[in-house]
Amino acid sequence: MKTQKFNVTGMTCSACSARIEKNINNTNGIIEANVNLLSNSMTVKYDESVLTEGDIIKVVEDTGYGALSAERKNAAPKAEQKSDAEKEFKEMKKRLIISFLFAVPLLYLAMGHMLKWPLPDIFHGMENSITFAFTQFLLALPVMIINKKYYTVGFKTLFKGSPNMDSLIAIGTTAAVGYGIFAIYKIGYGLGHMDMDMVMQYSMDLYFESAAVILALITLGKFLEARAKGRTSDAIKKLMDLSPKTALVERD
Repeated sequence: MKTQKFNVTGMTCSACSARIEKNINNTNGIIEANVNLLSNSMTVKYDESVLTEGDIIKVVEDTGYGALSAERKNAAPKAEQKSDAEKEFKEMKKRLIISFLFAVPLLYLAMGHMLKWPLPDIFHGMENSITFAFTQFLLALPVMIINKKYYTVGFKTLFKGSPNMDSLIAIGTTAAVGYGIFAIYKIGYGLGHMDMDMVMQYSMDLYFESAAVILALITLGKFLEARAKGRTSDAIKKLMDLSPKTALVERD
């Protein structure tokens, strides 16, 4: 019997940790497994004659997440571990900035007609419907690309039968953008056949801004969560460092 700790990646909510813990505990040879969302870690007690470290990691990967032995992670220099955390935080900050950089003008463009906001002439009139729609698509595309992690993790966990919050985000935004692309084709068809009713209908049925704003707001929440989580983890580590490194044992 062996107890080992693993670092788990890809978890975003308590449902993720619960799913991993359930699948690990249902694996033959596992005695007990506990997953900690806050520290992105998992402690597993298992029978070495039945399972190996690789088998446990494979179960986690089959669930739709990633895992690495904590011993290998801790073997890296502390400076390198710290830089990894800082790199992840900076990446989240970059995603947040780029998301809002494109989502804000997209929202302005999409809502401008209804709220009587000033817009360039190229976005006014039925004759410019394709320009109006396609520009929204081009503004939404970078937001989706910079936040591609929602799609890779979301669809992976969905296909593995363990959907999480990323799956909901991926399905919702993909449906909105997919329907928007369909609307662009319908607008083009309507303009080609002089069907202005069709052009007007599908010009109002664009949801690119919804997808972009959802991704931007979710990323903002993830950014704040990552910052709070990092501060909490640092505080816990500092408390652990206060424990004495040596002890004097008095016998008899």
